Amino acid sequence: MISLIATVYNEGRAVRDLLDSILEQTLPPDEIVIVDGGSSDDTLEHLRAYQDRLPLRVMVQPGANISQGRNRAVAEARGDIIAVTDAGVTLVPTWLEAITRPLRENPDVAVVSGFFVPEPWNAFEMALGATTLPDLSEIDPQTFLPSSRSLAFRKTAWEAVGGYPEWLDYCEDLIFDFELRKRYGFFAWAPTAIARFRPRRSLREFFWQYYRYARGDGKADLWRHRHAIRYGTYLVAVPTLAILGRKKTRAFWLWGLFGFFVYVKRPYTRLMRAWERPLPGGIPLYTFEKLYTLGLIPIIRVVGDVAKMLGYPVGLWWRWQHRHEIPPHASDRVISNQ
Repeated sequence: MISLIATVYNEGRAVRDLLDSILEQTLPPDEIVIVDGGSSDDTLEHLRAYQDRLPLRVMVQPGANISQGRNRAVAEARGDIIAVTDAGVTLVPTWLEAITRPLRENPDVAVVSGFFVPEPWNAFEMALGATTLPDLSEIDPQTFLPSSRSLAFRKTAWEAVGGYPEWLDYCEDLIFDFELRKRYGFFAWAPTAIARFRPRRSLREFFWQYYRYARGDGKADLWRHRHAIRYGTYLVAVPTLAILGRKKTRAFWLWGLFGFFVYVKRPYTRLMRAWERPLPGGIPLYTFEKLYTLGLIPIIRVVGDVAKMLGYPVGLWWRWQHRHEIPPHASDRVISNQ
């Protein structure tokens, strides 16, 4: 039996996109369990409108964070195979079939990684997706840590690792991945199990998204080396090159520009590929919009880095304040320094 679970909060009519994509699945789920975190809009009305077309159960848990909502949904699910996604996505028609196939065909498989891709509606969102999200060609299945936008596992695996970490409000799916990887060693890879989602609509939304992600990194004690490199680059390397370029030789400025070019090279490569795909409705980008996206890449990079540098110490401070409340196994995890 396959159970598809998700959490929602103030999704409004947008939740219909997810439900419509579930209706189109080549392998329908046996049940759908959605936990609402206490929406104050019309999300519940939209969900209930689909209960006569889908095997949908909706539960309301006011104030629940994402981990608490997912754990409640999995606990209530009757299936032995759990497929997880988010309310803000649409699933390709073969998503459920592809992401559960390794679990259905091989009893030794405990976890399956799916993939997710941006579905931009305008030039800004295209640039944002190219800057922040990897292409499928960049993924190493042996090290890839899947988002819970596109993930499947056995319910027994969820039980074995204690579920999603309810003490975290962000980065909870990474910690869940780490615990699964530590116990089971590898995840099966389903690259065609694709969830599509719309990137943030503005630089402001993006800033707060990355601020919260970095705050979650601090709370979970993740990516210490990555954050140290970022602080070292902006607070030491950049000022040093600027001063040396002014007082010694402008060649130092050229070295700085070269380093920044290397930093944005991969987003620009992704962007060139994204140009080839039309926006929804088949609308292509005009030349001036392409030039606009070229200029956005470095701005998005810097805004994201600033957001991370501000959010990370806030998370570390929270971790220190709550150090006695954090489960012991969450402190002895091997952290990747990639």
